[in-house]
Amino acid sequence: MKGFFDGRNPRAVVFDCDGLLMDTEPCWSVAETELFARRGLPFGPDEKALVIGKSLPAAADAMAEAFGEPGGGAEIADELLRLVTEVVTAKAEAMPGARELVELTAAAVPVAVASNSPRALLDAALVRGGLSEMFPVKLAADEVAAPKPDPEMYLTACALLNVEPAEALAFEDSMTGLRSARAAGVPVIGVPTLKHQDFPADVVIDSLRDQELLAWVRGWPRR
Repeated sequence: MKGFFDGRNPRAVVFDCDGLLMDTEPCWSVAETELFARRGLPFGPDEKALVIGKSLPAAADAMAEAFGEPGGGAEIADELLRLVTEVVTAKAEAMPGARELVELTAAAVPVAVASNSPRALLDAALVRGGLSEMFPVKLAADEVAAPKPDPEMYLTACALLNVEPAEALAFEDSMTGLRSARAAGVPVIGVPTLKHQDFPADVVIDSLRDQELLAWVRGWPRR
């Protein structure tokens, strides 16, 4: 935490959900693997890279192209949403340290969750993880005109939190989310899902349980 954040405390914090607070990426992978398998296609790291971090419509459009099903994005999105909601509701778990970090953060500053998932899936994930009641502000991809990587989601979240973007802080795990926060002017702590990836956040950590991170947050003035 030394350097960029040294001596600075944000006035609000915006968390991503999938892959950051909730370990839903395996759930997505189960659903995506099933979609590919239904078409006789394998699903590996290259295919995952096509969709990770994207909104559901964007991921479905990428799949439609991979499947050779031009114009089939809407139908694929519906199929994928049904599959992944079932898996998330049954199996998704909070990421290590997620609840503790959100509790510590919310005791000091206003917090929001901003997700590229549709509202129904965001709600299912937060309820499954016991996180839903911690967030007075929740923003989903189907509630903005342009989801991540467009800056609208972060700009909207900051407006709802009544804070200037430069005075807020984002937590993101994907390049898509990082680009969204960057474009909105929000500083970013990255916890990248793809560990081998160059992730140009302001600070990069391996886990929400990072002891330096937690010590920093505990030092913020309590509300």
